[in-house]
Order: sequence, then structure tokens, then C-alpha cells
Amino acid sequence: MELVASNKVVGGWHKRYRHASETTHCNMTFAIFLPEAVNKGNKVPVLYWLSGLTCTDENFMQKAGAFKLANELGIAIVAPDTSPRGDDVADDAKGSYDFGLGAGFYVNATMPPYKTHYQMYDYIASELPKLVQAHFPVTTQQAISGHSMGGHGALVIGMRNAQSYSSISAFSPICNPMQCPWGVKAFTGYLGIDTKQWQQYDATALMLNQQFDAQTPILIDQGDADNFLEEQLQPWSLQKAAEQVNYPFVLNMREGYDHSYFFISSFIDEHLRFHAKHF
Repeated sequence: MELVASNKVVGGWHKRYRHASETTHCNMTFAIFLPEAVNKGNKVPVLYWLSGLTCTDENFMQKAGAFKLANELGIAIVAPDTSPRGDDVADDAKGSYDFGLGAGFYVNATMPPYKTHYQMYDYIASELPKLVQAHFPVTTQQAISGHSMGGHGALVIGMRNAQSYSSISAFSPICNPMQCPWGVKAFTGYLGIDTKQWQQYDATALMLNQQFDAQTPILIDQGDADNFLEEQLQPWSLQKAAEQVNYPFVLNMREGYDHSYFFISSFIDEHLRFHAKHF
């Protein structure tokens, strides 16, 4: 791994690394916050944060204001990029923001030309955690969270790998991507037109159809002034599914809040405490 940047913050360290990924067949960048507890020789649990459309590893780390409480709680935070990158990585021909670079949707693409590099599900669920555990003073305790497209990724990866994560949370997640424009566009481009293949990446479909090895608790915060709420996010679909299968699920509707990091920074402490409680 190549160290790209290093900054001391609230007694801990924020660091960015670049590495050659065997999963995405390109260089990937991720950021990690290590609390000051590791300076005393302690290993700490890890929260994986998945960002949304157009974002990189930098958005959450710079805007969420999570470091102070994460340091107090002794939690490391890992923020990967949202897609593969590089000159040879296929992008949307029209250069749209919701497909291609910056919009990997945390799936394993099966359609050319995307299947060579867009293997973000395996990268997040398998390769990156192994890399982090091999190179940093962390325990095997993990939680996962994210925003918007990243909230979708956190829900899907957390639910499908219930034994690997003690808790799941999300801000403004895409809860039923098979039924929204963002999801239909991404799934068609990455996975083809067979909608049966889409179900494995739809949190609502998973909630209704999958036999869980464990029911990892889920916390969602959603702003009621979010301009994507009705068309793209649809949290009520997942809430209804959770009620049908008696899944441990909390949805907080936050009055007046939108889709931005102003919203995330307002409630990130509640999410950190939620994950700390379940470690």
C-alpha cells in the first residue's frame, strides 16, 4: 500500500492509502481514521462507511464531523471510494453522474465493459476488510454504514453478510432500487435486464426473501425535506418489509432535513453510539 496523506486529528490519525486491487483490477484509494487508543497498543473495532453518488473517500472524512466521538468511543472508520478509477475503467458514455465513475452501486457487474472493474460488492465485503485487518490494529468486530447509494450498499452488504457485521446503519439510503430510476439505470447497465439478478442487491427484496443467518439490527435516518425521498429513496418500502418479517429495524424521520452532509453531521453521533452499543 502507498500512503497518500496523513493528518493528526483529535489525538488520532486520518490516513489515505492507495493500493492495487485484485478485485477491481485497478488502483483503489481508501481513507482510515485510527483513534488514539491504538497509540497505546489497543486494537479497535471498525465502522465501514460507504458514500453516495459522485463521492470519493474524502467526502465523509472531511464533512461528517465524526472523528471526535469516534475517538472517544475507540472506533476506527474506513471510507473506501465509490467506484473503480483509472483511464482504462469504463465510464458512462454520456458522462452522467448516476452511472459509471463515482457510481459503482456496490454491485458485482456482469455486463461488459463494466464487469472487468466494477466488482465493488466483493471489494467492500471481502478484499478491503482483509486488507485492513492485515495492516492496521483492528479487531474482527465490524459495523457498516453509508449515505444514499452508500446507504443502499451498507444495507445490502450488511444483510447478506450478517455474521460479519454487528450493526447496520444508513442516512437517506436507496431502499428499493429495483423500483427507482437510479437503481433501474444502474442495475440494467451493470447486471443486464434479468431482474432476478437485481434482487440480490435490493434491500427490500432481501428483507422479504432471504433466510438470514442472523438479524443484524438496522438504524436509518431520513430527512423529510429530502428532494430524492419520494422518487429515489422510498424508506417506507423497507420499513414495511421489516415489519412483515419482524426484523429489528428503526427508521427516524427527521423534520426539515435534506440529503446533504449538513443532515449527516447532525446525527452522526447517534449512529456512532448505535454501533458502539452493538460491538
